[in-house]
Amino acid sequence: MQNRIDQLFAKKQHGILNIYCTAGFPQLNDTLPVMTALQQHGADIIELGMPFSDPLADGPVIQNSGTIALQNGMSLRVLFEQLQHFRERIHIPVILMGYLNPVLLYGVEAFVKKCAETGIDGIILPDLPMAEYEEVYKPIFEKYNVHLIFLVTPETSDARLRKLDSLSKGFLYAVSSSSTTGKDKDINMQQSYFERLQQMKLSNPVLIGFNIRDKASFDAAAQYANGAIIGTAFIRAIENSKNIDETVRTFIATIK
Repeated sequence: MQNRIDQLFAKKQHGILNIYCTAGFPQLNDTLPVMTALQQHGADIIELGMPFSDPLADGPVIQNSGTIALQNGMSLRVLFEQLQHFRERIHIPVILMGYLNPVLLYGVEAFVKKCAETGIDGIILPDLPMAEYEEVYKPIFEKYNVHLIFLVTPETSDARLRKLDSLSKGFLYAVSSSSTTGKDKDINMQQSYFERLQQMKLSNPVLIGFNIRDKASFDAAAQYANGAIIGTAFIRAIENSKNIDETVRTFIATIK
């Protein structure tokens, strides 16, 4: 069966909205209600954060959501329990985003196999070295048809970019700036970087992430890529929500 991420990009090339949410946040059992609301109200992809105690790429808002989720009792074991039957109601692509250490503790093949069994389409591990993936883990991901998605930054050289493009499956995650998530930087300041990505005619679709927080920044990013990823602004929106469905509906309505 074709991976759901590939199916999505086969039928929709522009304006793809990928929303990041932290598993087990705001409350432990909010994972599925948040995902259901995201699908219902127009997200194209769900990027589900696996909370970790030392999240290098995450800014303070997402770090804090991960800390709360861990305090709530979230773990990979609990997450997979929550996701056991999620494909009965969620049909859009779902990606897990996290860090290598918990995956190594779980066992890489056991983790990827479990993702495939549950219905996860892709994984983002910012601290997995490219060479290690190519030499050790690539056959595992391919065996289970789970896509590994690589990140590129404004500092990534053309040669490395082409290499990452050749290894990445599903799409390339173009980090808009070399900082952590949630920094208030103007997305338009990175125009030359985005134009460079366009001109390289990469084999993967490109989604832009970091500093996408509203309609203006989403639209600006979508001019240069297939779509964009919103994380920090969404976490802020739901952290004190009394009605998840209504909060998600209102949030997405302001973007699309």
